[in-house]
Amino acid sequence: MAKAPGRRVRYPEGYTAFVPDPLPPELTWTPALVRALSDADRMIGRLAGEGGRLPNPHLLIRPFVRREAVLSSRIEGTQATLGELLAAEAGAAVERSPADLREVANYVVALEHGIKRLRKLPLSLRLMKELHEKLMAGVRGDYATPGGFRRSQNWIGPPGCTLANAVYVPPPPTELMACLGAWEKFLHDRSLPPLVQIALAHYQFEAIHPFLDGNGRVGRLLITLFLVEREILPTPLLYLGAFFEATRRDYYERLRDVTEHGAWSDWLQYFLNGVARQSEDALSRAERINRHLAEWRVAVAGASSKAPPALVDQLAANPFLTVKGAAKRLGVAFTTAQRAVARLEQLGIVVEVSRAKRDRVYCAKAILDILEEPARLTSLETF
Repeated sequence: MAKAPGRRVRYPEGYTAFVPDPLPPELTWTPALVRALSDADRMIGRLAGEGGRLPNPHLLIRPFVRREAVLSSRIEGTQATLGELLAAEAGAAVERSPADLREVANYVVALEHGIKRLRKLPLSLRLMKELHEKLMAGVRGDYATPGGFRRSQNWIGPPGCTLANAVYVPPPPTELMACLGAWEKFLHDRSLPPLVQIALAHYQFEAIHPFLDGNGRVGRLLITLFLVEREILPTPLLYLGAFFEATRRDYYERLRDVTEHGAWSDWLQYFLNGVARQSEDALSRAERINRHLAEWRVAVAGASSKAPPALVDQLAANPFLTVKGAAKRLGVAFTTAQRAVARLEQLGIVVEVSRAKRDRVYCAKAILDILEEPARLTSLETF
């Protein structure tokens, strides 16, 4: 049996905490692991190549980011749907609790902030704190200390559990900065294949659990930001939140097996399989969305109306729209936008889904259906 990747420390208060060893561990390159890495590299390379040549990848980033925000937040118990988030952003009234929508919206803000900051700041502890501050702003009370590493002991377990019977207890505050310093140093290492490196770094971040709340979401943000920083993808179209959410039991079991048994190969195979499958998934969704957009541009161009192709393109960024929003984005009068949206409705591109006090809300349901389609994954497909 492989060596556990850390040490367990018993404290006088009656609990035992886990302190992970610095990365990287000694890896055994089995044929299965080599195949998993090869498959992941091939599929993410295909996404980078073909995804970068899509007509409007910059527009598709927006709904893909929001899909990841919804699915990553769902792992933590937030119930908001992608349709609700997109509709709210378009100006529609949504029945979902404002707190749930705020948590998901914060994820979007944090990810977009991180991508922007990478132009000047490398992946680092400083950037992780900035992400956490954006993520936790205005939610879950002040106890989460947004933007600050924890100064007290936390633990993981079912509701109501204590330190004494927790499923997992991460490093105590006295060990925290030493663990984080070694983790940050590993982030800047270039000796391992990048996908293996981020798989190891993600595990280690979750093992350290440096914040009082929001660790899972920051850890998933880390994956996307790493791929952007290393220029593995030209546009951030790949997110693993959907894979982790669809295979949640496997996700937690693989993490736990590393902590308890040093099962690095199993974790890496699981993670790399997620990269491969989500690369396929992202490319499939993007291509299908673009086929619809291309067909709609042709239909609009052949129609005797003033509906501009630019309005069709906006549906790639958000399939929901209002007349007021369309007028603002296109820089035209309300009545001009009203005629354009009416023409889209006549062509069957959008349908009216609700009416606000002073506006109507429309949706391109063909695009929303593609975005909300569940990931075609089961636990049996993770290996």
